[in-house]
Amino acid sequence: MTAVLQRVKSSSVWVDSTEVASIERGYNILLGIFKDDTSSDIDKLVNKILKLRIFADECGKMNLNITQVDGSILVVSQFTLTANTKKGNRPSFDSAMNPKDAKVLYKEFCYKLSQSIEVKEGIFGAMMQVEIINDGPVTIILDSKEL
Repeated sequence: MTAVLQRVKSSSVWVDSTEVASIERGYNILLGIFKDDTSSDIDKLVNKILKLRIFADECGKMNLNITQVDGSILVVSQFTLTANTKKGNRPSFDSAMNPKDAKVLYKEFCYKLSQSIEVKEGIFGAMMQVEIINDGPVTIILDSKEL
């Protein structure tokens, strides 16, 4: 499972010209789910995301986690994070989990995060427009297989 975590001042998701979710200070997380991902991958990511210290303390040093700054999280499913670009110029998505099973893991990921912090969601599988006002910018790529 891959999570692209962006520290944001604000973020929102729009579908068909309608805003479906928005947050202020926190993380925008783009989530890619692979065929071999399980609940164990979710637990690793959630643990790391909640403890990651990338918000500035009173001295300006990245030293605070998202719960310490009372932030929120906006999670957006993004199967294109599973792209394999090793051969040719057209990405392969063969390693992506099928949408039915991926949606179950996506919902579990959001639920587990929501046990500790406010979580908003995009619409799984929809064509979305994501607005992000990066803070920094600070972008961290997390791979559950490397945690």
